[in-house]
Amino acid sequence: MPAFDAIVIGAGAAGMMCAATAGQRGRRILLVDHYAKVGEKIRISGGGRCNFTNVHATWRDYLSHNPDFCRSALARYTPRDFISLVERHGIAWHEKTLGQLFCDGSSTQIIEMLRKECAAGGVEWWQPVEVRGLRKTGDDFELDTARGAARAPAVIIATGGLTVPKIGATPFAYRIAEQFGLGIVPPKPALVPLSFEPEFLARYGDLAGVSIDAQVSCAGGRFRENLLFTHRGLSGPAILQASSYWQQAGCKEPLHVDLLPGVDVRAWLAAERRSRALPATLLAERLPKRFAQHWCAAHGFDRALAELSDRMLDDAARELTDWRVQPSGTLGYNKAEVTIGGVDTRGLSSKTMEAAGVKGLYFIGEAVDVTGHLGGFNFQWAWASAFAAGSAA
Repeated sequence: MPAFDAIVIGAGAAGMMCAATAGQRGRRILLVDHYAKVGEKIRISGGGRCNFTNVHATWRDYLSHNPDFCRSALARYTPRDFISLVERHGIAWHEKTLGQLFCDGSSTQIIEMLRKECAAGGVEWWQPVEVRGLRKTGDDFELDTARGAARAPAVIIATGGLTVPKIGATPFAYRIAEQFGLGIVPPKPALVPLSFEPEFLARYGDLAGVSIDAQVSCAGGRFRENLLFTHRGLSGPAILQASSYWQQAGCKEPLHVDLLPGVDVRAWLAAERRSRALPATLLAERLPKRFAQHWCAAHGFDRALAELSDRMLDDAARELTDWRVQPSGTLGYNKAEVTIGGVDTRGLSSKTMEAAGVKGLYFIGEAVDVTGHLGGFNFQWAWASAFAAGSAA
């Protein structure tokens, strides 16, 4: 049975980064994955250009039942550290809005960079190979695979969450965590479009493709970006961001939508008080015309502005700045960017990612209960948590 210093299970962003970090410390590393292709989530991210980090990433950009957990890893491996790695490999990049960094070329450049880093660390690859089981024997772990067994005193689980099962996502990390007595925060799809009840769709379903610059809030999260109507409900960056908070709040909170952020709506309506125009006509100056018509019809604002009472104007202003909509669900893991929840970080070391009470067992990346905002934050967590474990294992 071949022996290694550490075995990394999962050859995605976190797994490759961890294997490369440990290998370049002189450790003998085995990297194992059941899927035939390397780094598929990297390849499909950012429209094929990989939003590989965010220059503004701090611990405040992450959700977790243990919110302080990610501070240590993120402080010790920053966006600037990963940018330096990208530049060392000659990969050109550019910054889009809100600090999001993308490759000028293809996301495959990031995959190849990580492969080269693994090669520099002498990492041995077993891929694709079915993993059949993991057990601890004395000071070592024994990994049973379709290719045979391997052993090592350290095993790093980097198999991610449940997002996009068609490219190999499985609950493997959760099964291993439970096997060794660690808790699991129930996983759910996050950064995901939201679905709505038939009544909402009957009113707004024909607006699919209509986009609005809005501020969407839910359970403490507040995001000013585009909101997009779909045949199933709502999507767009603002909704994807809010979906994580909606999921963490138990799917009971409504979304609070400010349709006219930055506008003193009551003063604006008051200035038009004598107009014979319909409210929908006035709203169409700042919102898409069809949405303005649908929204006014739904809220009973179907009389000329001059005919509206002060109370009706107050109601209109309140509804426009705090339109409350209640999702019925999400579009699931196939449409989600990430998984919220996972291995409970209260059972892990924030410095090394090692499981408390199970020496040599580590969990990193999306497998754990740390979920970033949209825009490169989840990749930064992958790099940072991988570096923490790879520096310790």
